[in-house]
Amino acid sequence: MHFKSIVREFREMRDSIGNSSRRRAEGKHTNRRGRSHIAPEGSPSSSALFQRQSQWANMPPELLLDIIQRVETAQPSWPARRDVVCCASVCRSWRDITKEVVKTPEQCGCLTFPISLKQPGPKDSPIQCFIKRERATSTFRLYLGLSPALSGDASKLLLAARKIRRATSTEFVITFLGDDFSRSTNAYVGRLKSNFLGTKFTIYDSQPPHDPAILSNCLSNRRLHSKQGSSRSHSGSYNVATISYELNVLRTRGPRRMNCTMHWIPVSAIQEGGTAPTPTTFAKCQKDQFPQSVDPKGKNPLIEFSSNSLAETPETIQDMRNPLVLKNKAPRWHEQLQCWCLNFKGRVTVASVKNFQLVAAVEPCQNVSVAEQEKVILQFGKIGKDIFTMDYRYPLSAFQAFAICLSSFDTKPACE
Repeated sequence: MHFKSIVREFREMRDSIGNSSRRRAEGKHTNRRGRSHIAPEGSPSSSALFQRQSQWANMPPELLLDIIQRVETAQPSWPARRDVVCCASVCRSWRDITKEVVKTPEQCGCLTFPISLKQPGPKDSPIQCFIKRERATSTFRLYLGLSPALSGDASKLLLAARKIRRATSTEFVITFLGDDFSRSTNAYVGRLKSNFLGTKFTIYDSQPPHDPAILSNCLSNRRLHSKQGSSRSHSGSYNVATISYELNVLRTRGPRRMNCTMHWIPVSAIQEGGTAPTPTTFAKCQKDQFPQSVDPKGKNPLIEFSSNSLAETPETIQDMRNPLVLKNKAPRWHEQLQCWCLNFKGRVTVASVKNFQLVAAVEPCQNVSVAEQEKVILQFGKIGKDIFTMDYRYPLSAFQAFAICLSSFDTKPACE
């Protein structure tokens, strides 16, 4: 069979699976949507479709590996890269081999599956995205591409967020879908929460950290909150990073000054030979993932965990004590233009107090090269009305970068 015919046939199979699943969902009057665009692993009810799927599942592994490798190589960018997702939608065997073939963004520079948005970006060149703001609904959408004018309808939606104002804080709820901002669905990714003044933000992830040592620290913090009598549930809220904006007490002119402490990324990640935590799967359960017991002096639940399952080596403990800290790159004052300037390499065209570039803030004793210290890890800036560019690279993920950029949209009268 010709290679193009194979691709065309499993595309048709993907569509038939989707139509069958959609009809069953309409019959049950449910509107839930999954975390991934990959089809569910359960087989369709149609016997003909099941037989057809079984034929594809029985393909020789060597031939199947060759097919998926050729598809992955031929489709390096969206929207053509959805063919790779189609391969993972055929059946379990196709899914497993596709996961082996597809590399992480750090290795190949491509975003393929939803888990890619939680993995570090490439080291050599940044992944270029843009954010569209809808003022009427307080919604922010992150797309993959250079700009709306260049990408057009081919823009790939990565993440979406909605701004929610509360009495003492502001929250941004981040999801995979552009129209579902509920924290009770599988589309929920995380949230960004500010303090009363809007000078400090905390990024929360819906998934536990990949590093066992960091997970142990998160559980210890939860146990502390439980002992203090906290009545709110902290399930599915893991502290990823803290963003701080410096107060502008003298009201001097200039850009905002910010610092980001990445609790899940050690500073060793940017040292020579260092690696950043890279999750490979989503946790299946969040609320019941850890056993609970009752405090003998009260009714507050305490979270228990085994030291054997969360083994901490001296190296991982040391990494936890030295998280990566990012700071905004200091701009220079342009005498002719009478404004503060940064070299965004053509990616930012409109002056705004929101524009920034983040670089690593390290100490001389941390043995980070000068080239690594000068490398821009995240840059964000305005290119038009309610349109902003966002370029990120290793060791940040798309989710972490998007959350940091969202903090710039909140009102900060004490920092300007």
